[in-house]
Amino acid sequence: MGWDAQPLVEAADERPLIERRAVVRDGFYELQARVVIERVARTAGIAQRWAVSPYRGCVHACLGCGARGGHRRLGLDAGRDFDSRVVVKPNVVARLRAELARWGGEPLAVGVSGDCYQPAEETYRLMPGVVTALAEAGVPATVYTRSPLVLRDAALLAECGVRVAVSIAFVDERIRRAVEPGAVGAQARLELVASLVEAGVDCRVLMGPVLPLLSDGSDQLAATVRRIGQAGVRSVEPVVLRLPAGTRSWFGAWLEQAHPGLVARYEELYGRDGLPSPAYEERILGQIAQLCRVYGMRCGPGEPEPRDPWFGQLALV
Repeated sequence: MGWDAQPLVEAADERPLIERRAVVRDGFYELQARVVIERVARTAGIAQRWAVSPYRGCVHACLGCGARGGHRRLGLDAGRDFDSRVVVKPNVVARLRAELARWGGEPLAVGVSGDCYQPAEETYRLMPGVVTALAEAGVPATVYTRSPLVLRDAALLAECGVRVAVSIAFVDERIRRAVEPGAVGAQARLELVASLVEAGVDCRVLMGPVLPLLSDGSDQLAATVRRIGQAGVRSVEPVVLRLPAGTRSWFGAWLEQAHPGLVARYEELYGRDGLPSPAYEERILGQIAQLCRVYGMRCGPGEPEPRDPWFGQLALV
């Protein structure tokens, strides 16, 4: 007689980590976050050192997004998975409130690991709670986005004094279609900026990432800064493309296919840390700063002023 003995060790679950831990709902991966205020990578290029992101991954599919490497820690790849497998933190507001209760008041970025107003936000509506929590704690914050959906919360953002930085790196639609295929065009973003300014939102433009040898020509930079100035903002924050691990391989694969003649030059420009050559970066930032002076705009990161806690309008009943 044969005996079927139960294995002493269960077969290993080879699914990606995220698929073992998350609940999949309507195509999104819901994962309860243990910590939501995270350190911003040195390669990010923005002013803030800490950030909160309701979503990880982004359907805008920007080739140069510096957050791509984060998907690897979830057992996913930094390419197609980052563009299509969006992770949602449904408990982000509750966790943020708990962490802000002991936060020292240092400014926060919002939406670094994935655009916080990408289509997932239409389903989950996490941002009003995030914005309110930041305002009630009196913590200066900047929301980074490419999405017109941010207009939905314009009144709240204005009332709470939360800054919005809209990314407009270039105004050439051919480049945008190639490297930001899931995002709206530059004209739509310029109109978004104008609408936010009109609504009283503290709005600036993140002019990044500037792409070496692709969008860094003098005429290209001048056209972009000029149209940003015409949109009504008074401040521009330029950032040259960063290529940290994950981003470098994905962007490099596209570059080799679309512009093979530029591969060697990129290898010269970028060190192992993913940062551009200091001399190149200084030259590009200097050009943009000069253009900003011509069009009457400030140039540089800047920080929102510290605010007293905001308590909103009290209910009458």
